[in-house]
Amino acid sequence: MVLAPWHREYDAPHMNTLPLVVPLATGFEEIEAVTIVDVLRRAGLEVVTASLDELEVRGSHGITLIADRKLADLSPEDCGGMVLPGGMPGSLSLARHELVQSWLRILARRGVMTAAICAAPLALAAAGITRERRITSYPAVQSQLEFGEYLQESVVIDGSVITSRGVGTALEFALAIVRHFRGEATEVEQRAKMLVSSPPSSSRGSR
Repeated sequence: MVLAPWHREYDAPHMNTLPLVVPLATGFEEIEAVTIVDVLRRAGLEVVTASLDELEVRGSHGITLIADRKLADLSPEDCGGMVLPGGMPGSLSLARHELVQSWLRILARRGVMTAAICAAPLALAAAGITRERRITSYPAVQSQLEFGEYLQESVVIDGSVITSRGVGTALEFALAIVRHFRGEATEVEQRAKMLVSSPPSSSRGSR
């Protein structure tokens, strides 16, 4: 199954933020990746999917997406944030890919949002971003992460770093990013449109 690039039929409104980049590595988690892009674009955010190699990228469950651009053709200086979908071996590739790691370090130094779900916090940790931060992740990778505090909550927000647990929390993760850039009113509006109830306060950790 191949899904064509979203940007071919998507006309993002003018935004005050720079585009958000979603890197796609072979073996990415399809539900997480599509949920992130779909929800952010519904909220009016400009999103660019970026491949690490060829534009066609096969997910961990055999679904192939066609990325908008190659990461090598983009610049972190023109990026308003990076959002990493999980999945295996995609998360490991993000953690080991020199260009992805360079982007993450540059964005972190600028105080720009970096976000990761499922096993993708491995990539944030490899870039030194999770050190002394409150985070969460897919439970199986917790022991491989360096962090200040680990929370077993659906979404954890620590300043410009947003992390989440997996497929089942992908919608809340994406909505947390919407709130980060567009505010509470837009998050509430999108929840209403998608018939998504507000989460209990205990499911989202933030500071």
